[in-house]
Amino acid sequence: MYYDKRFQTDIFFPFVAFSHAQIKASSTGSYLMTENKRFSEISERVLSLDKNALENLSNRLAAGQTVSPETPEEKACYQVIQDLDHIGGHVQGSTTNKKYMRNEIWSLVAAKGAPSWYITLSPADIKHPIAIYYADTKTEFRPKIMEYDERFRIMSKNPVAAARFFHLMITLFITHVLGVGTHHSGLYGKTSAYYGTVEQ
Repeated sequence: MYYDKRFQTDIFFPFVAFSHAQIKASSTGSYLMTENKRFSEISERVLSLDKNALENLSNRLAAGQTVSPETPEEKACYQVIQDLDHIGGHVQGSTTNKKYMRNEIWSLVAAKGAPSWYITLSPADIKHPIAIYYADTKTEFRPKIMEYDERFRIMSKNPVAAARFFHLMITLFITHVLGVGTHHSGLYGKTSAYYGTVEQ
């Protein structure tokens, strides 16, 4: 993790790893659907779809029209979309996954009320010695003053270190500033609930 940075500094590895994670999540979603004893039902629905109705819906949606299924054929097409949502909800970064997160936020608002604070965090990794330590190859932590260009080059070559530092800072913020999971109140009072997402 510290002295060997081959995978962390490889520009292709994060994309390959994330793609494999998405494929695995899609496969897992399909497997869970078959475990729910719905495989026969969904496969029959897919095989019996009306191609003309599906093409008509696709063209109308692509044109930006507001489409509401009316005929049984169109309703069957929309049911398949819901089945695909069941799979896509397990894939990080997918449209369905984001929709599920939005539903979770609305559920949280219904349960706890409107949020009191909207906070956007953007830790400055190139200015923090811990982030530089994560990106550097030295195993012993000895902060030293570096020029801006040197710090920028070190962090830009290691996105994993930037992600680790971001996770650390967000975890510390939730624990110590919001007081979640502690015996003391947070900086803004007692936190009843929170929800956080990462921009993609």
